[in-house]
Amino acid sequence: MAVSHKKPFQLYLREEQVEALRRLAQKRGVSMAELVRQSVDHFLAEAPLEEEPLWDLVGIGASGVGDLSERHDFYLEQEEVRDNQA
Repeated sequence: MAVSHKKPFQLYLREEQVEALRRLAQKRGVSMAELVRQSVDHFLAEAPLEEEPLWDLVGIGASGVGDLSERHDFYLEQEEVRDNQA
């Protein structure tokens, strides 16, 4: 990996996370900071980028109704009743 400038970043972890990180870093022969950097690199390589066009589909069918996914049958029935009254 190319040498790059590092910037300090404070991170709060649970005690068990710190202990597991310490053990793994010791086992791999690297510092905890290096292990965190490697983990971040791995996560960023696997994470979808915001520029991914498919992310534009998220929310495309937003209805503004908070419980639509749970009560869809009710709302469809209400819509049918309104259509029949028109």
